[in-house]
Amino acid sequence: MLILNQRTLAPATDSVALAYDERKRSRLKVRLASGLEAGIFLERGDHLHGGDKLLAEEGSAVVEILAAPEKLIEAVADSPLLFARAAYHLGNRHVPVQILPTDNGGKLRFQTDHVLAEMVKGLGCAVSETEAPFQPESGAYGGGHHQHGDEAADDLHNPGHGPHRSVPKIHEFKPR
Repeated sequence: MLILNQRTLAPATDSVALAYDERKRSRLKVRLASGLEAGIFLERGDHLHGGDKLLAEEGSAVVEILAAPEKLIEAVADSPLLFARAAYHLGNRHVPVQILPTDNGGKLRFQTDHVLAEMVKGLGCAVSETEAPFQPESGAYGGGHHQHGDEAADDLHNPGHGPHRSVPKIHEFKPR
């Protein structure tokens, strides 16, 4: 079984499609597109996003993480004000939300929850069910996973170090 425990920018040699709830787990046994079994072992709190790549411990494979299609609720707002209100009410309930632009308002996707669907429908959004890859916003405490400039080049020479280390959370207390 391959052990995947380091992020990399190297070209992928295999892939695995994972739903959002699976991408949030730091320990996961998966079957790759090639049929091989692999174990994902990341630092606690380190979430995967579609497009991330993981290097096998012995360096024999690079696996791309794909965001698997899943059942979602899609709420479409026909004005910027309605979009802001719907996003506010979902955010106030700590709901992971994917934000998609439209020409006049905006579109929000979230995991299937009919109570929340009724709430945004009551605000005035057009609501429907859809199946699509779910890539919600990381949020203010997410630490981010994108790399820019020299950080990306650094990671090629130092896989598992640099910008992909787990970022301490704001409310994490250290011993005195």
